[in-house]
Amino acid sequence: MLFEPFTLGPIPLGNRIVMSPMTRSRSLGNVPGDLVATYYAQRASAGLIVTEGTSPSPNGLGYARIPGLFTKEQAAAWKHVTDAVHAKGGRIAVQLMHTGRVGHPANLPAGARILGPSAVAAPGEMWTDSEGSKPHPVPAVMTAADIETAIGEFVNAGALAMAAGFDAVELHGANGYLIEQFLNVASNLRTDEWGGTVDGRLKFVLAVVDAIAAKVGANRVGIRLSPYGAFGGMQADEHTDALYAKLATELAARKILYVHLVDHSTMGAPKPKRELISAIRHGFNGAIVLSGGYDMARAEADLTEGRGELVAFGRPFLGNPNLPDKLRRGATLREAEQATFYTPGEKGYTDYPAD
Repeated sequence: MLFEPFTLGPIPLGNRIVMSPMTRSRSLGNVPGDLVATYYAQRASAGLIVTEGTSPSPNGLGYARIPGLFTKEQAAAWKHVTDAVHAKGGRIAVQLMHTGRVGHPANLPAGARILGPSAVAAPGEMWTDSEGSKPHPVPAVMTAADIETAIGEFVNAGALAMAAGFDAVELHGANGYLIEQFLNVASNLRTDEWGGTVDGRLKFVLAVVDAIAAKVGANRVGIRLSPYGAFGGMQADEHTDALYAKLATELAARKILYVHLVDHSTMGAPKPKRELISAIRHGFNGAIVLSGGYDMARAEADLTEGRGELVAFGRPFLGNPNLPDKLRRGATLREAEQATFYTPGEKGYTDYPAD
Protein backbone atom coordinates (compact mmCIF):
# COMPACT_ATOMS: atom_id res chain seq x y z
CA MET A 1 0.00 0.00 0.00
CA LEU A 2 2.88 2.37 0.76
CA PHE A 3 3.58 3.02 -2.91
CA GLU A 4 -0.02 3.44 -4.02
CA PRO A 5 -1.28 6.92 -5.00
CA PHE A 6 -3.57 8.63 -2.52
CA THR A 7 -5.85 11.65 -2.82
CA LEU A 8 -5.50 13.83 0.28
CA GLY A 9 -8.44 16.20 0.10
CA PRO A 10 -7.78 18.28 -3.03
CA ILE A 11 -4.15 17.13 -3.23
CA PRO A 12 -3.18 14.10 -5.38
CA LEU A 13 -0.19 12.26 -3.92
CA GLY A 14 2.03 9.88 -5.87
CA ASN A 15 2.46 7.57 -2.88
CA ARG A 16 1.57 7.34 0.81
CA ILE A 17 5.03 8.30 2.07
CA VAL A 18 5.30 11.60 3.94
CA MET A 19 8.57 13.32 4.68
CA SER A 20 8.40 14.38 8.32
CA PRO A 21 9.13 17.95 9.37
CA MET A 22 12.70 18.16 10.68
CA THR A 23 14.53 21.23 11.90
CA ARG A 24 17.64 21.81 9.73
CA SER A 25 18.72 25.33 10.75
CA ARG A 26 19.96 26.43 7.32
CA SER A 27 17.85 29.57 6.85
CA LEU A 28 20.25 32.44 7.51
CA GLY A 29 18.39 35.53 8.63
CA ASN A 30 15.29 33.31 8.95
CA VAL A 31 14.85 33.35 5.16
CA PRO A 32 15.12 30.06 3.20
CA GLY A 33 17.70 30.32 0.41
CA ASP A 34 18.68 28.34 -2.67
CA LEU A 35 20.23 25.60 -0.54
CA VAL A 36 16.86 25.01 1.13
CA ALA A 37 15.15 24.78 -2.26
CA THR A 38 17.73 22.21 -3.40
CA TYR A 39 17.27 20.15 -0.24
CA TYR A 40 13.50 19.84 -0.61
CA ALA A 41 13.61 19.31 -4.38
CA GLN A 42 16.00 16.40 -3.85
CA ARG A 43 13.30 14.74 -1.72
CA ALA A 44 10.31 15.50 -3.94
CA SER A 45 9.61 11.81 -4.59
CA ALA A 46 7.84 11.71 -1.21
CA GLY A 47 4.07 11.69 -1.64
CA LEU A 48 4.00 14.77 0.58
CA ILE A 49 6.81 16.81 2.11
CA VAL A 50 6.12 18.62 5.37
CA THR A 51 8.72 21.34 5.85
CA GLU A 52 10.80 22.01 8.90
CA GLY A 53 9.06 24.07 11.56
CA THR A 54 8.52 27.59 10.18
CA SER A 55 7.55 30.40 12.48
CA PRO A 56 4.47 32.52 11.82
CA SER A 57 5.83 35.22 14.13
CA PRO A 58 9.09 36.94 15.12
CA ASN A 59 8.23 35.75 18.65
CA GLY A 60 8.26 32.12 17.49
CA LEU A 61 11.83 32.01 16.14
CA GLY A 62 13.16 30.27 19.24
CA TYR A 63 15.90 28.29 17.49
CA ALA A 64 18.92 29.57 15.61
CA ARG A 65 18.57 29.84 11.83
CA ILE A 66 15.04 28.48 11.47
CA PRO A 67 12.84 29.94 8.73
CA GLY A 68 9.89 32.22 9.18
CA LEU A 69 6.78 32.93 7.13
CA PHE A 70 5.52 36.31 8.27
CA THR A 71 7.03 38.69 5.69
CA LYS A 72 6.69 39.07 1.94
CA GLU A 73 10.44 38.45 1.61
CA GLN A 74 10.09 35.10 3.34
CA ALA A 75 7.05 34.18 1.23
CA ALA A 76 8.96 35.02 -1.97
CA ALA A 77 11.86 32.84 -0.82
CA TRP A 78 9.52 29.95 -0.02
CA LYS A 79 8.01 30.33 -3.51
CA HIS A 80 11.38 29.24 -4.94
CA VAL A 81 11.19 26.16 -2.71
CA THR A 82 7.65 25.18 -3.70
CA ASP A 83 8.43 25.80 -7.37
CA ALA A 84 11.46 23.51 -7.13
CA VAL A 85 9.42 20.75 -5.48
CA HIS A 86 6.51 21.06 -7.90
CA ALA A 87 8.90 20.98 -10.86
CA LYS A 88 9.92 17.51 -9.68
CA GLY A 89 6.27 16.41 -9.36
CA GLY A 90 6.19 16.68 -5.57
CA ARG A 91 3.71 18.14 -3.09
CA ILE A 92 4.69 20.23 -0.10
CA ALA A 93 3.03 21.56 3.07
CA VAL A 94 4.58 24.14 5.36
CA GLN A 95 4.63 23.36 9.05
CA LEU A 96 3.78 26.46 11.06
CA MET A 97 5.65 26.24 14.36
CA HIS A 98 5.51 28.99 16.97
CA THR A 99 8.09 27.96 19.57
CA GLY A 100 6.49 29.92 22.43
CA ARG A 101 8.47 29.43 25.63
CA VAL A 102 11.01 27.17 23.89
CA GLY A 103 13.70 29.59 22.79
CA HIS A 104 16.08 32.32 23.85
CA PRO A 105 16.10 36.08 23.20
CA ALA A 106 19.50 35.75 21.47
CA ASN A 107 17.76 33.84 18.69
CA LEU A 108 14.98 36.39 18.23
CA PRO A 109 14.99 39.56 16.11
CA ALA A 110 14.93 42.94 17.83
CA GLY A 111 11.66 43.62 19.60
CA ALA A 112 10.50 40.01 19.72
CA ARG A 113 9.66 38.28 23.01
CA ILE A 114 9.69 34.80 24.51
CA LEU A 115 6.00 34.18 25.28
CA GLY A 116 4.00 31.38 26.88
CA PRO A 117 0.62 30.64 28.42
CA SER A 118 2.12 30.88 31.92
CA ALA A 119 5.32 32.02 33.61
CA VAL A 120 6.93 28.58 33.59
CA ALA A 121 10.30 28.12 31.90
CA ALA A 122 10.92 25.14 29.63
CA PRO A 123 13.49 22.72 31.06
CA GLY A 124 17.00 22.48 29.64
CA GLU A 125 18.95 24.83 27.44
CA MET A 126 18.75 26.41 23.98
CA TRP A 127 21.65 26.81 21.55
CA THR A 128 22.38 30.35 20.43
CA ASP A 129 24.99 31.20 17.79
CA SER A 130 26.11 34.29 19.72
CA GLU A 131 26.24 32.97 23.29
CA GLY A 132 26.36 29.18 23.07
CA SER A 133 23.91 27.11 25.12
CA LYS A 134 21.75 29.14 27.46
CA PRO A 135 18.95 28.15 29.87
CA HIS A 136 15.41 28.75 28.64
CA PRO A 137 14.13 31.97 30.21
CA VAL A 138 10.82 32.32 32.00
CA PRO A 139 8.37 33.40 29.28
CA ALA A 140 6.24 36.49 29.48
CA VAL A 141 2.65 35.47 30.25
CA MET A 142 0.50 36.02 27.18
CA THR A 143 -2.25 38.54 27.70
CA ALA A 144 -5.60 38.26 25.94
CA ALA A 145 -4.24 40.75 23.38
CA ASP A 146 -1.08 38.64 22.90
CA ILE A 147 -3.23 35.57 22.27
CA GLU A 148 -5.34 37.34 19.67
CA THR A 149 -2.18 38.65 18.02
CA ALA A 150 -0.70 35.15 17.85
CA ILE A 151 -3.88 33.78 16.26
CA GLY A 152 -3.70 36.56 13.69
CA GLU A 153 -0.07 35.71 12.98
CA PHE A 154 -1.01 32.13 12.15
CA VAL A 155 -3.69 33.44 9.77
CA ASN A 156 -1.21 35.79 8.09
CA ALA A 157 1.27 32.93 7.70
CA GLY A 158 -1.44 30.75 6.18
CA ALA A 159 -2.26 33.41 3.61
CA LEU A 160 1.44 33.85 2.79
CA ALA A 161 1.79 30.07 2.48
CA MET A 162 -0.90 29.97 -0.19
CA ALA A 163 0.74 32.90 -1.99
CA ALA A 164 4.05 31.02 -1.81
CA GLY A 165 2.52 28.01 -3.57
CA PHE A 166 2.29 25.54 -0.71
CA ASP A 167 -0.24 22.75 -1.14
CA ALA A 168 -1.25 22.86 2.54
CA VAL A 169 -0.28 24.13 5.97
CA GLU A 170 0.38 21.94 8.99
CA LEU A 171 -0.08 23.45 12.45
CA HIS A 172 2.55 22.22 14.88
CA GLY A 173 0.50 21.19 17.89
CA ALA A 174 3.19 18.86 19.25
CA ASN A 175 6.75 18.71 20.60
CA GLY A 176 6.16 21.22 23.37
CA TYR A 177 5.69 24.31 21.19
CA LEU A 178 3.12 27.07 21.66
CA ILE A 179 -0.04 25.21 20.63
CA GLU A 180 0.84 22.24 22.84
CA GLN A 181 1.90 24.61 25.60
CA PHE A 182 -1.75 25.67 25.82
CA LEU A 183 -2.88 22.03 25.73
CA ASN A 184 -0.56 20.80 28.47
CA VAL A 185 -0.78 21.28 32.25
CA ALA A 186 3.01 21.46 32.55
CA SER A 187 3.03 24.81 30.76
CA ASN A 188 -0.55 26.09 31.07
CA LEU A 189 -1.43 27.06 34.62
CA ARG A 190 -4.07 29.57 33.58
CA THR A 191 -7.45 29.78 35.27
CA ASP A 192 -9.07 32.06 32.69
CA GLU A 193 -10.87 31.01 29.51
CA TRP A 194 -7.57 29.85 27.93
CA GLY A 195 -6.76 27.22 30.57
CA GLY A 196 -7.93 25.19 33.53
CA THR A 197 -10.55 22.83 32.11
CA VAL A 198 -10.22 20.57 29.09
CA ASP A 199 -12.31 23.05 27.10
CA GLY A 200 -10.12 25.93 28.24
CA ARG A 201 -6.94 24.14 27.23
CA LEU A 202 -8.47 23.36 23.81
CA LYS A 203 -9.56 26.93 23.19
CA PHE A 204 -6.31 28.22 21.65
CA VAL A 205 -5.74 25.38 19.20
CA LEU A 206 -9.36 25.46 18.03
CA ALA A 207 -9.26 29.25 17.67
CA VAL A 208 -6.15 28.94 15.49
CA VAL A 209 -7.71 26.15 13.40
CA ASP A 210 -10.93 28.11 12.91
CA ALA A 211 -9.17 31.32 11.96
CA ILE A 212 -6.67 29.82 9.53
CA ALA A 213 -9.28 27.52 7.97
CA ALA A 214 -11.51 30.54 7.34
CA LYS A 215 -8.62 32.13 5.46
CA VAL A 216 -7.21 29.24 3.39
CA GLY A 217 -9.92 26.55 3.57
CA ALA A 218 -10.20 23.70 6.06
CA ASN A 219 -9.19 21.25 3.32
CA ARG A 220 -5.74 22.89 3.24
CA VAL A 221 -5.09 22.62 7.00
CA GLY A 222 -3.47 19.70 8.82
CA ILE A 223 -2.23 19.46 12.40
CA ARG A 224 0.51 17.53 14.15
CA LEU A 225 -0.28 16.11 17.60
CA SER A 226 1.80 14.08 20.05
CA PRO A 227 -0.31 12.76 22.94
CA TYR A 228 2.00 11.68 25.77
CA GLY A 229 4.92 13.46 24.10
CA ALA A 230 7.62 14.68 26.48
CA PHE A 231 9.56 17.19 24.37
CA GLY A 232 9.80 20.67 25.87
CA GLY A 233 8.83 19.43 29.32
CA MET A 234 5.34 18.25 28.38
CA GLN A 235 3.58 15.87 30.80
CA ALA A 236 0.47 13.74 30.57
CA ASP A 237 -2.16 14.08 33.29
CA GLU A 238 -5.45 12.41 34.19
CA HIS A 239 -7.28 14.46 31.55
CA THR A 240 -4.90 13.84 28.63
CA ASP A 241 -6.99 11.07 27.07
CA ALA A 242 -10.22 13.04 27.33
CA LEU A 243 -8.55 16.17 25.95
CA TYR A 244 -7.19 14.50 22.81
CA ALA A 245 -10.32 12.45 22.23
CA LYS A 246 -12.41 15.62 22.33
CA LEU A 247 -9.91 17.46 20.14
CA ALA A 248 -10.24 14.71 17.52
CA THR A 249 -14.02 15.12 17.34
CA GLU A 250 -13.71 18.92 17.22
CA LEU A 251 -11.26 18.66 14.32
CA ALA A 252 -13.56 16.21 12.55
CA ALA A 253 -16.42 18.70 12.81
CA ARG A 254 -14.19 21.28 11.15
CA LYS A 255 -13.31 18.87 8.30
CA ILE A 256 -9.61 19.69 8.28
CA LEU A 257 -7.28 17.93 5.86
CA TYR A 258 -5.46 15.54 8.20
CA VAL A 259 -4.14 14.77 11.65
CA HIS A 260 -0.42 13.95 11.84
CA LEU A 261 -0.26 11.67 14.86
CA VAL A 262 3.17 11.19 16.45
CA ASP A 263 4.22 8.37 18.78
CA HIS A 264 7.42 9.51 20.50
CA SER A 265 7.90 6.32 22.52
CA THR A 266 10.83 5.30 20.29
CA MET A 267 12.59 8.42 21.60
CA GLY A 268 11.88 7.74 25.27
CA ALA A 269 8.44 9.30 25.79
CA PRO A 270 5.56 7.28 27.28
CA LYS A 271 3.67 5.24 24.70
CA PRO A 272 0.14 6.54 24.08
CA LYS A 273 -2.57 4.15 25.20
CA ARG A 274 -4.02 2.03 22.43
CA GLU A 275 -7.50 3.14 23.53
CA LEU A 276 -6.56 6.80 23.04
CA ILE A 277 -5.12 6.22 19.57
CA SER A 278 -8.29 4.34 18.66
CA ALA A 279 -10.43 7.19 20.02
CA ILE A 280 -8.52 9.71 17.93
CA ARG A 281 -8.75 7.50 14.86
CA HIS A 282 -12.50 7.03 15.13
CA GLY A 283 -13.24 10.49 16.52
CA PHE A 284 -11.48 12.29 13.70
CA ASN A 285 -12.60 9.88 10.98
CA GLY A 286 -10.41 11.55 8.37
CA ALA A 287 -6.93 11.11 6.96
CA ILE A 288 -4.36 10.14 9.58
CA VAL A 289 -0.62 10.49 9.04
CA LEU A 290 1.21 7.99 11.24
CA SER A 291 4.64 8.95 12.56
CA GLY A 292 7.22 7.64 14.98
CA GLY A 293 10.19 5.41 14.19
CA TYR A 294 8.65 3.66 11.18
CA ASP A 295 10.37 1.22 8.88
CA MET A 296 8.81 -0.20 5.74
CA ALA A 297 7.48 -3.40 7.31
CA ARG A 298 5.72 -1.59 10.15
CA ALA A 299 4.38 1.04 7.74
CA GLU A 300 2.86 -1.57 5.45
CA ALA A 301 1.36 -3.43 8.41
CA ASP A 302 -0.27 -0.33 9.92
CA LEU A 303 -1.64 0.82 6.57
CA THR A 304 -3.07 -2.63 5.89
CA GLU A 305 -4.70 -2.70 9.33
CA GLY A 306 -6.30 0.69 8.68
CA ARG A 307 -4.51 2.57 11.45
CA GLY A 308 -3.86 5.45 9.06
CA GLU A 309 -3.75 6.52 5.43
CA LEU A 310 -0.20 7.89 5.22
CA VAL A 311 3.09 7.15 7.00
CA ALA A 312 5.77 9.72 7.78
CA PHE A 313 9.48 8.98 7.73
CA GLY A 314 11.98 11.37 9.28
CA ARG A 315 15.69 10.72 9.63
CA PRO A 316 15.84 8.13 6.80
CA PHE A 317 15.03 10.99 4.40
CA LEU A 318 18.13 12.92 5.50
CA GLY A 319 20.74 10.46 4.25
CA ASN A 320 18.51 9.04 1.49
CA PRO A 321 17.01 11.81 -0.67
CA ASN A 322 15.37 9.16 -2.89
CA LEU A 323 13.99 7.22 0.07
CA PRO A 324 10.76 5.98 -1.63
CA ASP A 325 12.77 4.35 -4.42
CA LYS A 326 15.20 2.75 -1.97
CA LEU A 327 12.34 1.40 0.13
CA ARG A 328 10.68 -0.02 -2.96
CA ARG A 329 13.93 -1.74 -4.03
CA GLY A 330 14.76 -2.96 -0.53
CA ALA A 331 18.10 -1.16 -0.77
CA THR A 332 20.28 -0.53 2.28
CA LEU A 333 19.60 2.89 3.77
CA ARG A 334 22.43 5.31 4.43
CA GLU A 335 22.75 6.65 7.99
CA ALA A 336 22.66 10.42 8.22
CA GLU A 337 25.46 12.29 9.96
CA GLN A 338 24.02 13.44 13.28
CA ALA A 339 26.80 15.99 13.78
CA THR A 340 25.52 17.96 10.78
CA PHE A 341 21.79 17.89 11.53
CA TYR A 342 21.70 21.56 12.60
CA THR A 343 24.91 23.06 11.21
CA PRO A 344 24.97 25.70 8.45
CA GLY A 345 25.94 24.82 4.90
CA GLU A 346 25.52 21.97 2.45
CA LYS A 347 27.48 19.32 4.37
CA GLY A 348 25.05 16.76 5.73
CA TYR A 349 22.23 18.58 3.95
CA THR A 350 22.34 18.55 0.16
CA ASP A 351 25.48 16.46 -0.37
CA TYR A 352 23.92 13.01 0.19
CA PRO A 353 23.80 11.19 -3.18
CA ALA A 354 20.67 9.71 -4.72
CA ASP A 355 21.42 6.03 -5.21
